[in-house]
Amino acid sequence: MREPQVGKFLGAWCLLMLSLPIAILWIRPDFESGQSFATLGKLAVVLAAVSACGLALTYAVMRRYSTLTAQFAEFIGALPAQEKDLPIEGPAETQNLSRGMLAMAERVRVVVEQANTEASRRETILACMAEGVLAVDSQMKVIFCNDAFAQAFSTRIPVTEGRTLYEVVREPLLRDILQRVLSSRTPETDRFQLPSADGRWFEARSLPFGQKNRSGAVIVLHDVTDIQRQEQMRKDFVADVSHELRTPLAAIRGYAETLLDGALDDEANRRRFVEIILSQSIRLNNIASDLLVLSELDSGKEAPMQSGHISVLEVVQSAINTVLPAAGLRNVDIDGSDCQECAVVGVRFRLEQVMVNLLDNAVKFNRPEGNVTVACGYTDKGKVRICVSDTGIGIPSGDIARVFERFYRVDKARSRPAGGTGLGLSIVKEVVDRMGGTIAVESQLGRGSKFIITLPAA
Repeated sequence: MREPQVGKFLGAWCLLMLSLPIAILWIRPDFESGQSFATLGKLAVVLAAVSACGLALTYAVMRRYSTLTAQFAEFIGALPAQEKDLPIEGPAETQNLSRGMLAMAERVRVVVEQANTEASRRETILACMAEGVLAVDSQMKVIFCNDAFAQAFSTRIPVTEGRTLYEVVREPLLRDILQRVLSSRTPETDRFQLPSADGRWFEARSLPFGQKNRSGAVIVLHDVTDIQRQEQMRKDFVADVSHELRTPLAAIRGYAETLLDGALDDEANRRRFVEIILSQSIRLNNIASDLLVLSELDSGKEAPMQSGHISVLEVVQSAINTVLPAAGLRNVDIDGSDCQECAVVGVRFRLEQVMVNLLDNAVKFNRPEGNVTVACGYTDKGKVRICVSDTGIGIPSGDIARVFERFYRVDKARSRPAGGTGLGLSIVKEVVDRMGGTIAVESQLGRGSKFIITLPAA
């Protein structure tokens, strides 16, 4: 280690003190001889020499320290973006400072890198979340908004920090819950429907963060539209099943009580009463069977059946033969001459269910002496297309989108006497979906309907 700078100043002071006796000895002869002019000249020379040396020494020291100070300032100003060189050579007083600043710079760099890594990790996680995340400050200005939130409300991406909440999304419900969290400093959870998000349902959880002077709130929106729809469907399904079962059960009970109350001795009506009980029992059995099929399809736990190549022509012919007796009673003609040989992959029993349901509906809701036409074959895109068309009552345009809902009936007054359960088309759609196909409806009220199934070819 070099000697301290203070030692240099002391050395210079000692040299100055030693130079004074020499200067006195040099001036003394002239002073004693009375040569005042020569004495003053020598004294001026001594003072000038001493001042020059002092100024030179002061300039050298100040320049050295100014250079070091400038290097320190440049080093500190460059942190933490980049690290400037900081020499450790120099006065002893600055060497320790240089080493300390280098150690501090390394710690700052590590801390900043860790903070940047953590911030980048959090932003990446929040950006990749399927849930919408929004953070606001105490003034209801947006701090953070991930893509899922912006897309849910059709907001331009990316969302600039500092925008007011109403610039990003105009939802009073969101503003109210965030304001309550900011004022109460307690978490809140709620479920609501937001019109500005296409009427979707969200499970919202909002939390406060930060201190009072720099507080804020964050809200996380989890899209529960499908869950809400399923819950509503379950409620509707229970209500519909109860309603459907209540009608035949009431009829069975009513006619059974009538028979027990003395109608057994009524030869003119007792057979008709028993036939009504039998028909309602059959209807109950059909409802139970269809519900069992839907339950098996929904759960995916139906009994194992062999899947393989299915001849669509054979399935169509089998289905036609099944519904021919009912068609004969109504004088409805079934034409399957436009069917070509084609094949699909699936379970034959399920495809037969589809065709029987479609043909049975086409017969039930047809006009007397009407026609049902079945056509099947390959399309230009290499798929199998099956069409079932009739000349019946048709479907109103407002009901077409709902005909595949469970227990939905277009004409309840006609469907119940026809013996329908309201589940046939639901089974049809479920089976077609499982086979990787699609089903569409074309219908005009009073002019008939056409059901079009498209399946992947085998």
